[in-house]
Amino acid sequence: MSVTASPSVLVLGVGAFTQGFLHILREGGADVRGYLTRSYGHYGPRLEAPCQSVDDLPNPCAWIREQQPDLLVPMSIEWAIKPWTEEFLALNPPLLCATGEGLRLERERDFARELCERFGIPFPRARFAPTRATAEHWVRTENRAFVIKNPLCSPTSPIHTIVCETPQDTLAWLPRMDDSEGIFLQEYLGRREAGHIALVSAGEIYPLVTNQEYKRAFNGNLGIVAGAPLGGLVERDENDRYGLVRELLEPLRPWFREVGFHGPVQVTAIRHENRWHVLEYNVRLGVTSGPMILRLLANPLATLLACARNEPLRPVWRENLRYGCNLTLAGYGYPFTQLNGPPIPVNVARPPTCDVWWNEVAAAADGTGIDATGHRLCDVAALGTTLEESIATAYANIRGIRSLGSYYRTDVGQSLWPPGAE
Repeated sequence: MSVTASPSVLVLGVGAFTQGFLHILREGGADVRGYLTRSYGHYGPRLEAPCQSVDDLPNPCAWIREQQPDLLVPMSIEWAIKPWTEEFLALNPPLLCATGEGLRLERERDFARELCERFGIPFPRARFAPTRATAEHWVRTENRAFVIKNPLCSPTSPIHTIVCETPQDTLAWLPRMDDSEGIFLQEYLGRREAGHIALVSAGEIYPLVTNQEYKRAFNGNLGIVAGAPLGGLVERDENDRYGLVRELLEPLRPWFREVGFHGPVQVTAIRHENRWHVLEYNVRLGVTSGPMILRLLANPLATLLACARNEPLRPVWRENLRYGCNLTLAGYGYPFTQLNGPPIPVNVARPPTCDVWWNEVAAAADGTGIDATGHRLCDVAALGTTLEESIATAYANIRGIRSLGSYYRTDVGQSLWPPGAE
């Protein structure tokens, strides 16, 4: 009798989302490994799989060549701007991410704007400004509020998104911007935001979930836009209930086929004057939504393997699950990350009844527990038949985890849902 080897999967990333992928794909029968791309957030992934760290292996290409994984899952597009990127792509890796022209959809904001113009997709008034002076002149001329964004998306971009709600806000912030890569200005159209995550494979679009991210730091959608969301909701939506796929992804089908795009695609949009307008596209499953999507699928491993091979997909859904809720436990000083505390114990009062994925924590020196080592401690993710069930389960679990100065938003689901609501 022949024994079929388990598919091998390599996940590139750190923290909670990397741990979630490793855990769920391992449960699904994969032989998993991790490549930890940053110097923090190692605790969770190392609970799930053997891992190599960028600190010990700055160039992973020889290791990848040795491992010969059946699937590589990157948690961000930072792999595309490394000194080893060309060597990596020459390996022809089975990558769950668009490459080449397809990668530009996320990487270059003005390219996404031009693509929307080409295919008649609504996009807020926007402009690439090569200098601060150019940006200021355009804002004064237009007399509108603009969101200030990085033109080239990567974790190392010198600009992180500033959502300005008046022209005066925009003009106040622009002098502080590092314009070494230029500045991308996108008209502010309000807060009626939502997204959809799909897979593209063999020239077809497979809708997965409509999602919402709670990006503001505090209850009531107050405070600054945090570095990563404080909460998220997903709804299984293979039939595109809210029209995001029909209006913002389907028009791109000819381009997807033209460039051989295959992999995840996420569109984030704003509802304005009864139409969806694209805010941005991403070519990843998403840090809060990704593990929840895998939980909603009965065959996540087979689905991702087929997508990486650019084959027709046959996603199978778990009938008893339709919604998911993700909550982040933020640590001391967040979202003002210049405020740093000492390693502080993280106390877990009782065994969790849903997924808990760890971010910036480490094993305590005395071996008795875990300590906070940064600003985002864990993500708690719960799935349910109803939205109310998933939210209630997530909150019941996060209330049992605490660390000095930690907090979480207590109002996820009370605004910004259903999609298009304020």
